[in-house]
Amino acid sequence: MPSRRDFIKYSTVLVAGLKSQKLMALGNSVSGNFVPKRPIPGERKFRSNVIDEKIREVKSYIKDKELAWMFENCFPNTLDTTIDFEMIEGNHDTFVITGDIDAMWLRDSTAQVWPYMPFINEDEHLKNMIRGLIRRQTQNILLDPYANAFYKDPSKISRWISDKPKIKPGVHERKWEIDSLCYPIRLANEYYRITNDASIFTRSWNEAARLVYNTFKIEQRMNGMSPYWFERKTTAMIDAPPFRGTGRPIKPVGLICSMFRPSDDSTLFPFLIPSNLFAAQSLRQLSVLYKHELRDEQFADECTNLADQIKSAVKKYAIHQHLNYGNIYAYEVDGFGNKLFMDDANVPSLISLAYLNICKSNDPVYLNTRKFILSNDNPYFLKGKAAKGQGSPHTGKENIWPMGIILRALTSNDESEIAMCISMLKATHAGTGFMHESFHKDDARNYSRDWFAWANTLFGELILKLYSDNKTLLVKKRF
Repeated sequence: MPSRRDFIKYSTVLVAGLKSQKLMALGNSVSGNFVPKRPIPGERKFRSNVIDEKIREVKSYIKDKELAWMFENCFPNTLDTTIDFEMIEGNHDTFVITGDIDAMWLRDSTAQVWPYMPFINEDEHLKNMIRGLIRRQTQNILLDPYANAFYKDPSKISRWISDKPKIKPGVHERKWEIDSLCYPIRLANEYYRITNDASIFTRSWNEAARLVYNTFKIEQRMNGMSPYWFERKTTAMIDAPPFRGTGRPIKPVGLICSMFRPSDDSTLFPFLIPSNLFAAQSLRQLSVLYKHELRDEQFADECTNLADQIKSAVKKYAIHQHLNYGNIYAYEVDGFGNKLFMDDANVPSLISLAYLNICKSNDPVYLNTRKFILSNDNPYFLKGKAAKGQGSPHTGKENIWPMGIILRALTSNDESEIAMCISMLKATHAGTGFMHESFHKDDARNYSRDWFAWANTLFGELILKLYSDNKTLLVKKRF
């Protein structure tokens, strides 16, 4: 059976044949020489007048016509092509595919809708869509807290039927990634912060939140034990953890084991630091919600205590005095003193810590780490004829990720650095008007994934941030 990597490797050909017509459907208007590539209105999966108006507003300020065209294509891509929104048994229900893979990741689905969150109080339809996604994510966590991706049909059998242990119906893939349980908390917390609508905190949501906490506690492996293991017949070494799917040895120090990274690659050392810091943030968000809204101070305190334990362990075991950069975060550690120094373009990553508000953008350890990440000392910071930027072991040693370039811009206060990132993104979309998963460092026409909605909407989020914080850059500059 082909692996996900095989699928991605050939996605350009597959998607061109199967999906491109909808993605590349012509709109009714032409902006300069650039024809919009959104599906025609009648073929869009979800429509929001507020988002459409924001696109028109922002486009009118962008001097660079190609950049304006890319924004118009990319920002609504999640809504246009990936949303399945309906009423089921009197409740809003939202299923969000990633794009060219017909399954919903807990991580991706949150990240895909995140740039639309500031607008939900202006559009009840959009707000209900987010409510439906929170409900669907809750159901998925309760189905299997160790799974990372799911089908809409709860009876559907995964194509990964040979994975061990056997996957439950409705589960697409069962790769244990800490961030899979963090993103639904991030979404619910932000929804409540914006709307003050506590109706999302149902009995099922409460059960799922406590299951998240319990799973984190179990995966600290303080007694060395875990019920989780994962095996897959594959030719890629990082498609499954070693030692019969249990991962490399760890010394229990209070950190949480993650058998996989956000890239869906297995970890080298099981304590994945950006994901542990993300978990600490999620636990603090749960603590505030349970203290002030759900009125359970005991559970609130338990969440705070676990978050404190994680942060203390990160400080002790994951910060290293680097010869060239000072104190920096390691990407992965094992508690024995072994550390891996790199970063991966997938979020959560080390560079994304400021974007996720896990740390301040001026935090000294973060700034030192960021300098390391964007240097030749990071084995996955690549330079080529097409661009320079972060890659991922997921796509090999020669591919740069647009997502990494976008995160660099989103975490920068340097106008020249931001402009450089936008210029690279503009130069590497290979004429498609969309972001891709990755492209070859020397030839952007050699790319993976025609239809990767998360990267598209993240690009839109970057342009929106510039429109809010540095409008003159968009008004005056051609990139």
